[in-house]
Amino acid sequence: MNTTKTTDPSSRLPLPARLATLGAIFLPFFGVIVAIILVWGWGFTRADLAILVTMYVLTALGITVGFHRLFVHRSFETYMVVKVIFAALGSMTVEGSLLNWVAQHRRHHQHSDTASDPHSPHHQGQGVIGWIRGFWHSHIGWAFVPDVTSLTPYVKDLNQSRALRVTSVLFPFWVALGLVIPATLGGLVSGTWIGAWRGLLWGGFVRVFLVHHVTWSVNSVCHLWGARTYLSHDQSRDNFLFGILALGEGWHNTHHAFPTSARHGLRWWQIDLSYEVIRLLSLVGLAWDVKLPSKQARLDKRRDSEASRGPHHNHSSAVEAVETVESRR
Repeated sequence: MNTTKTTDPSSRLPLPARLATLGAIFLPFFGVIVAIILVWGWGFTRADLAILVTMYVLTALGITVGFHRLFVHRSFETYMVVKVIFAALGSMTVEGSLLNWVAQHRRHHQHSDTASDPHSPHHQGQGVIGWIRGFWHSHIGWAFVPDVTSLTPYVKDLNQSRALRVTSVLFPFWVALGLVIPATLGGLVSGTWIGAWRGLLWGGFVRVFLVHHVTWSVNSVCHLWGARTYLSHDQSRDNFLFGILALGEGWHNTHHAFPTSARHGLRWWQIDLSYEVIRLLSLVGLAWDVKLPSKQARLDKRRDSEASRGPHHNHSSAVEAVETVESRR
């Protein structure tokens, strides 16, 4: 089928829109760094840094490995106890219960960058105002919009598991635990109540803020800026910065091209910490049926992506590429 060349929306961006959205992306990180510098030594110590980083990585992996690759896309299989641990860690990010998060993300993939996508940045009008509104909607605004359709059909498979249903219902408990743990660690390390409060602040509240901002940036930034390495029927992009900060989730175009792949960073230089965790689980016998795209599928979709930049192109059979499965049980 012949189609005309797809114009890159970001190539038409006026400077005010670029500056506004870049500011929204980087100012939160800048603010946290400035705050750390200003209170270093008395309001933020090396112990607080260790708690912040540890809680960030563990709970972010709950989203990237657990909620996303395991539960949404079933990129690998594991034991129920491991599933519950990842579901609990993901819930500690305060991004919603397991079943709600999975349902919303499956809906996103079903309607990616169409008007029915719950958080696409591309349907909020034209020009500077439309671009800014689109960025805001995809970044956080969508969370305040009532669902127009039932999400239950999207999670029929997960609802069959009583353990996962209970884990999802216990969302408030996991949120509270995600705050109690860093506070307890801070108190134990410092031996003071002040240390406990610092642990709560940095390993709890600030950590939640950072995980939220990075996760939301995958929704917004990774549908606006970056490389379109593989053919996909949306505006998803591979973004290097959020490939690192989001533990591999920023290789978003690759993910949308091969949604069930356990590995998002398919090229040697694309760091994907989440996949390394899955690979480690596989090596120790805690994960199996790890799905990866075949080499031929990768070559076909990359070729189709390059061809789509020309005046006309034909879609190859790789659009619906069959993926290989590694069984390491």
